[in-house]
Amino acid sequence: MQTAILTKSWKSYLEERVKEAFPTMPIQSFLDKNANTKESISTEEWVNHLTLEALSNIDEEHPDWTYVAAMIYSEWLYNQAAKNRNYDYEKKYGSLYKLISEITEIGIYDQGLLHTYDKDEVDQLERLIRPERDQLFTFIGLKTLADRYLAKNYTKEIYELPQERFMIIAMTLMQDEPKDRRMDLVGQAYWAMSNLYMTVATPTLSNAGKSYGQLSSCFIDTLDDSLQSIYDSNTDIANLSKNGGGIGVYLGKIRSSGSMIKGFKGASSGVIPWMKQLNNTAVSVDQLGQRKGAICVYLDVWHKDIHSFLDAKLNNGDERMRTHDLFTGVTLPDLFMEKVEARDDWYLFDPHEIRTVMGYSLENFYDEEKENGSFRERYAECVANPTLSKEAVPAIEIMKSIMKGQLETGGPFLFYRDEVNRQNVNKHTGMIYCSNLCTEIMQNQSPTKFIDQQTKDGKILITKEPGDFVVCNLSSINLGRAVVDDVLEKLIPIQVRMLDNVIDLNHIPVPQARYTNVRYRAIGLGTFGWHHLLALKRMKWESEESIEFADSLYEKIAYLTIQASMDLAKEKEPYPLFSGSEWDTGKYFERKGYLNQAESNFDWNKLQEDVQENGIRNSYLMAVAPNSSTSLIAGSSASIDPIFRKFYSEEKKDFKIPVTAPDLSAETTWYYKSAYMIDQKWSVAQNAARQKHIDQGISFNIYVPNGVQARELLEIHLLAWQSGFKTTYYLRSTSSDIEECESCSS
Repeated sequence: MQTAILTKSWKSYLEERVKEAFPTMPIQSFLDKNANTKESISTEEWVNHLTLEALSNIDEEHPDWTYVAAMIYSEWLYNQAAKNRNYDYEKKYGSLYKLISEITEIGIYDQGLLHTYDKDEVDQLERLIRPERDQLFTFIGLKTLADRYLAKNYTKEIYELPQERFMIIAMTLMQDEPKDRRMDLVGQAYWAMSNLYMTVATPTLSNAGKSYGQLSSCFIDTLDDSLQSIYDSNTDIANLSKNGGGIGVYLGKIRSSGSMIKGFKGASSGVIPWMKQLNNTAVSVDQLGQRKGAICVYLDVWHKDIHSFLDAKLNNGDERMRTHDLFTGVTLPDLFMEKVEARDDWYLFDPHEIRTVMGYSLENFYDEEKENGSFRERYAECVANPTLSKEAVPAIEIMKSIMKGQLETGGPFLFYRDEVNRQNVNKHTGMIYCSNLCTEIMQNQSPTKFIDQQTKDGKILITKEPGDFVVCNLSSINLGRAVVDDVLEKLIPIQVRMLDNVIDLNHIPVPQARYTNVRYRAIGLGTFGWHHLLALKRMKWESEESIEFADSLYEKIAYLTIQASMDLAKEKEPYPLFSGSEWDTGKYFERKGYLNQAESNFDWNKLQEDVQENGIRNSYLMAVAPNSSTSLIAGSSASIDPIFRKFYSEEKKDFKIPVTAPDLSAETTWYYKSAYMIDQKWSVAQNAARQKHIDQGISFNIYVPNGVQARELLEIHLLAWQSGFKTTYYLRSTSSDIEECESCSS
């Protein structure tokens, strides 16, 4: 290895750097303890040895050793980048222009950066880079960033350093801004990311500035009930999966098992064979060799195939009917939950038969009001029609199957379709059938229709009518830093601009997804670090204070986000479908109860007027994603979740990394109660307060101990539904090992 040519003097240099950085910690005794080892091993082995020794000192009373380990590792990254790029490693960071030129030449970076920014501009941006901000990383945060996201050459050697990754992202996302403002906007975006006030979505973090991949987290497709649609969609899903996108797929329009095909009774095999096909796609089309594809399929609870659908991920039974590599979600109308409460029967139908006999599609309706609306009217018509085949099942038995699956596999996820569509700000142009892979995105959907195929001038021309193919553009606020440093007013406008620019820069390989993206210009601004923030604020999770805080904080975030998107619409233009939306009519503000508040800190009446006058840039604005990996990079707690444990070890391929709760201290430790010890009613109440201000959804996990009673779990689900939840994500229990969703880790 090239490390063999390094001199022992670098070891001494490293020791001096660590001592300078941590004057109040017992660094000298730490170095003295390992002095004998120093002379007998190579430089790389010395770095690994010191890092592991520092990590071994981490416990609940000494969490800051993670920063010592991160410091040692960062110096190693500087050393490797300097060697590979041929500059003096004591400078830490080399020439940014030279980095971009070299990496572009070998094909890692896209050529657009050098076409957009001249050398003087790049040199100016290089002077904004702050190497000292690398000291904000914990070891696991820095290690995760280096392993997964920093640009390397084709032999996996480090070229790009952490602050350069942030700068490249900022340069990429601002490249099409007006030249007289561009440099200032790049600086603002770099400030936001390098201070760890926010994170971009995982695909943006990984792919921005590079010559491959796309920038959006995930997508939602709607399958039509035809062979052409199903196979076309499978191709689209495969193309998105290979570029790093997670996929949500609505299956509710597909006819059930035993349904007619072209008049032949009993010919249809139902949804399971198409789920098997998608399962094979998820396994065989991986994401640049890094991980298998991630697909979640959704089905309505009134669909005749619901029983086999709910069994599809279970570990026992007929393997020919199993799809272990898919995630599943069930869409639930209010009426079903009412039947569960009342222990009434629920009826299952074939959607194709309903279309044929009744002349409408049941999935196209929802209850416009609580306990009143077009879905329950159409459902009652179907139940009363003697010519429709139907199956009566006790609603509680279906709910038991749902809960059994959740306790065994963590899913299915639950999607409360009536509440989602009642809260849809763009119901003037469509409706929402399901959510995405991580249950926080709610945007209009419709299937793409095959129209015609012709041969002309030796070419095959295929005509399709594009449906609404949802694209999730995500980014998240680090509450544990941004709120504490009081920077939301400065942060949110730059974050919304970055998200809006992702829409125009993205290279999505599916035309109808690109079309939907520019028509709706939807974004999903979210948050993470909620438990971290509560601990810093000395607030107990199980308290009225935390509920009130969630209400006030997310109202502020909503206000600033809407205002930022409105300002962008003034500067650029509103999204194309603004006219007739609830932004346009002002109904959004009325429905949320924002207007004429006597005690509000925000002038909602003025904002409503401004939006109606100037429009809004983005049709959908806020969504809280799981943030599992990016919150780890930022050194905070994930999403709006409580922590699992104050101290644990993160399993890596060849070693374990000890991790403590963020900013763990004698003062904060009392506020870090484990997720499995928290009464879920408090979490539901917090999330209900938060959801009032989020126009899309929230990835909300339910945490239960091993041995939870079915009655207790049912009470949590009923409370979530009654509290106005739009979705619930995983059921996490102490006895289940649940896979993480990385595609939406904004």
